[in-house]
Amino acid sequence: MSRKILVTSALPNANGPIHLGHMLEHIQTDIWVRFQRMRGHEVYYVCADDTHGTATMIRAEEEGLTPEALIEQMRKDHLKDFRGFGIGYDNYHTTHSEENRHFSELIYERLKARDLIFTEEVEQLYDPEKELFLADRFVVGECPRCNEPGQYGDNCEKCSATYNATELKNPRSVHSGAVPELRSSEHYFFDLAQYTEFLKEWTRSGAVQKEVANKLSEWLEEGLHAWDISRDAPYFGFAIPGSQDKYFYVWMDAPIGYMASFQNYCDRTNNVSFDEFWASTSEHEVHHFIGKDIINFHALFWPAVLSGANFRTPTRIHTHGFITINGTKMSKSRGTFIMACDYLDHLNPEYLRYYYAAKLNGSSDDIDINLEDFVQRVNSDLVGKVINIASRCAGFIVKQFDGQLAAEMHDEALWSQITASSGAIADLYELDDTSKAVREITRLADLANQYIATHEPWNLVKDESRRNDLHLVCTQAINMYRALAIYLKPILPTVAEKSEAFLDVAPLTWADLETPLFGHTITKFKAIMQRMEGKVVDKLVAASVDEPNAAKTEKTEKTEKTEKTEKTKQTGQSADNEAYINIDDFAKVSLKVAKIVDAELVEGADKLLRLTVDLGDHQRNIFSGIRAAYEPQDLVGKLTIVVANLAPRKMRFGVSEGMVLAAGPGGEDIFLLSPDDGAMPGMDVT
Repeated sequence: MSRKILVTSALPNANGPIHLGHMLEHIQTDIWVRFQRMRGHEVYYVCADDTHGTATMIRAEEEGLTPEALIEQMRKDHLKDFRGFGIGYDNYHTTHSEENRHFSELIYERLKARDLIFTEEVEQLYDPEKELFLADRFVVGECPRCNEPGQYGDNCEKCSATYNATELKNPRSVHSGAVPELRSSEHYFFDLAQYTEFLKEWTRSGAVQKEVANKLSEWLEEGLHAWDISRDAPYFGFAIPGSQDKYFYVWMDAPIGYMASFQNYCDRTNNVSFDEFWASTSEHEVHHFIGKDIINFHALFWPAVLSGANFRTPTRIHTHGFITINGTKMSKSRGTFIMACDYLDHLNPEYLRYYYAAKLNGSSDDIDINLEDFVQRVNSDLVGKVINIASRCAGFIVKQFDGQLAAEMHDEALWSQITASSGAIADLYELDDTSKAVREITRLADLANQYIATHEPWNLVKDESRRNDLHLVCTQAINMYRALAIYLKPILPTVAEKSEAFLDVAPLTWADLETPLFGHTITKFKAIMQRMEGKVVDKLVAASVDEPNAAKTEKTEKTEKTEKTEKTKQTGQSADNEAYINIDDFAKVSLKVAKIVDAELVEGADKLLRLTVDLGDHQRNIFSGIRAAYEPQDLVGKLTIVVANLAPRKMRFGVSEGMVLAAGPGGEDIFLLSPDDGAMPGMDVT
């Protein structure tokens, strides 16, 4: 059954360039959109720049521009970066638009008519040097709940607490560094608490992931507060109708930007009507993709506002986690705070699309980008396994058979295995679990490569009597490659486009899996994707280093090293390898039951196996030195015990995300620790 779907990504702020953290979300969204279109659904994908607020006004002033000129230049820069990564918006608009003004005022008036808006005097932080009231995001200090320093005035990135900026400890203005003063002002509020019961039901309706619903339930049980929707002049934004020097707070009109961008698209194209998707009676779908830092705005405030204004609520909010690189936050001093434009100057954007897809699992867990694993995964799995299938066999078809494929399939059973996975892979795409989808596609690529290795077309070509076998084997290989290209097309649109040209076929759809190519003429194979060079990644990192911060980091690392050396002298033992731990330390170790769902040899390692383990709610990759004791295929399906809260460890072969427990003298006598019968993945071991 065909679906009609409207999709959005969170709106990038107009005050800064696009970096690889932004790209995670927009790549994830684009993959989902492309998949839905391949399935034959009608999909509209819109986004916009988030433009309003004090920061925009101040930056424009510093650069000698009007706010309007600044945000339009940033919008063009953002769109250029997104297009560079193949993000296929139907419309990329701005929140500073007449469409957004219209819907902001309309929604406000509807809420006001239902007595959901009230005013109240509030004490607000004021920058005495800049002579303006400070928005929450422009006050930093210590979290009032966990005391973490460097937190903004609305929520804590460490403990996820939400609070008022006035609750911050030791606050400072982001703009001037001055200590803010408390001043009184009349503000407008949306009475969010009236929607508590509505939101309790809505957040458990399947509109958000389970772990997100659990987090939201904590806030709902604590009790919802009225939401401040206004800011005082001077402020770059939309004036509140009927007010004097009051403006809509950016978080009031920013999500409305989704509606405004879609209205702009409708007006430009006449392809679809606005009410088809946003009327309260709409039966079509609206999907938002966001980061977990803004779930309170999107899953509490936004659906309540929409309901109160008689518009439909989102069908589903897809929430992802943060990005770390090499196990730490993105860092300018280490060259890992990488701008999208810098990446595009050095590397193929589809490398990153593939690697992000291989990491995203449909949850809000954070994602680590290990640069060594990035290179290895792309070269080994994508170029070495998938692209290699076409490059190994296309030449035989072109040279020996004038490019024409055979009229039948050589190994029907194998072909059935390849196509039988289409339903499972489609389900994984639907749930944003592209990590499992990529693993399944890689498994199928392994089957295809084993088939080619078994039949050795390079030897068949030497024997004229086996010419028909050569034709059949290479035809099957090309069809298997085509199937893999279909599975990967949402992730790798450029690879798919080049593959379509090589195969001389129309744009591939999911339904094409049902009809293999027989008697069809292909073209001469041209390189579809090159291997990634590690030295180019090193150049990218070097180009991204902020020199002053790098010097500061180097100094800090030297200080830490000196302190560790001094501790070793004083205690007679290494500071990095204490001789003993106490029972409290041991109690911190989290042991969980895990199911081994995949196991494979590690190229270049004598003792290691790469294990994919299922912990119930997610999967991880773990390297384990048990190769001498177990064949990979014998491990699949076994339950074992893992240390689940061990920090990821960077190895030459990639990142190991835990530890599998085993015992024995070594060599072939190594035995995995296995739980009792009846244990389930994710269970704690005590």
